[in-house]
Amino acid sequence: MILPPPPDLAKHHRTLSGLNTARLAGRVVQIVGLTLEACGLDCQIGEVCEIPNGGTSPLLAEVVGFRNERALLMPLGEMQGIQPGCPIYPRRSAFRAPVGTALLGRVLDGMGRPIDGRGPLGTVETAPIHNAAPHPLRRQAIAEPLVTGVRAIDGLLTCGKGQRMGIFAGSGVGKSMLMGTLARSSKSDVSVIALVGERGREVQEFVERDLGPAGLARSVVIVSTSDQPALVRLKAAWVATTIAEYFRDQGLHVTFLMDSVTRFAMAQREVGLAIGEPPASKGYTPSVFALLPKLLERAGASERGTITGFFTVLVEGDDFNEPICDAARSILDGHVVLTRDLAARNHYPAIDVLNSVSRVMPAVTPPEHRERAAQFRKLLATYEKARDLVNIGAYAAGSDPEIDAALAALPAMQAFLRQGMEFTPFEDTRRMLDEIGAHYAA
Repeated sequence: MILPPPPDLAKHHRTLSGLNTARLAGRVVQIVGLTLEACGLDCQIGEVCEIPNGGTSPLLAEVVGFRNERALLMPLGEMQGIQPGCPIYPRRSAFRAPVGTALLGRVLDGMGRPIDGRGPLGTVETAPIHNAAPHPLRRQAIAEPLVTGVRAIDGLLTCGKGQRMGIFAGSGVGKSMLMGTLARSSKSDVSVIALVGERGREVQEFVERDLGPAGLARSVVIVSTSDQPALVRLKAAWVATTIAEYFRDQGLHVTFLMDSVTRFAMAQREVGLAIGEPPASKGYTPSVFALLPKLLERAGASERGTITGFFTVLVEGDDFNEPICDAARSILDGHVVLTRDLAARNHYPAIDVLNSVSRVMPAVTPPEHRERAAQFRKLLATYEKARDLVNIGAYAAGSDPEIDAALAALPAMQAFLRQGMEFTPFEDTRRMLDEIGAHYAA
């Protein structure tokens, strides 16, 4: 009888000898507002910790600062059940996000966990959520247009693959509908959509109505509603950016849509104020203005692929010069302005093309396209300047050839700018632009 060889226990011995069986813990000593204070905790900024709270799973919290030899943590969940003296166990690692092609068609929460009822993600690969932006000298040049199917954007505010565009609007002006159109119609390989601080009611409507089954199949949606802790809302933006970077590193063209930068900034303001940061501008702390470029610069082109970013900015009080609008506009590569005046006139999408700009349009369009777009803008600007005179009947036809040409072109321009949920091919957009420029230019 031949006996089997003895098992090789050496590798198991090496594994066991490398384990640290002692689990060091701190303890909760104080809770002030949104902040947990802990003593005896050996940790570093950004580290995730576990706090047993009597539930089936411990509460996760992240180290956000230190004060008087105490660690300051903010919860990644609800703090019910936490009391003074509760142990806090550091995980010895920072937060990581799930990545992989298995995420396509899925809806995740701000922590990267599935919430669509379709079971586990089926991916075990993770990536750190805080990464550096692509090296400025190794980025691909933006030279190819991104077709969105929206005539006002493709014709007059042409975007390029790898551009970062802001969508500035007040509440209820049509940002979500435009976002859904861009996610569903833009000609890219993958869409990654971050809904940060959204109303819970709007999430399902966006996924089912605005995005639709076809759009969802090639998208990853990350959701953190307004009732969730500030740190979870922040994590949603970082997780979505990390997922988009994964697909970009595979050599794909990614459309990244985030709604909204303003609610991301509000969440960081909550964190900053909770840990003692002084308010700098309209209550926003300095860390808000430090984080905005770190988030927005991570989109764009890299050596392998591109992330074309569309970031909505919620304009408070319709003031387009408030601090977050001003900061975002200075970082992004262009801005699309939606106005309440156009929305009130049932003009969809409510894009004010005269106050919008794409900074990369000259690099992705031929000279004749730019010439026709300039003619269109001139006609529209002439009409807007004379609109009050025309409306009160103070303008006499024939007094000014430029105004006459603008009035004659107005129906065609409005038909071009107004659009439902349908997709318009790029060739048709350029043809319509050529016709308006050829027939009505003064």
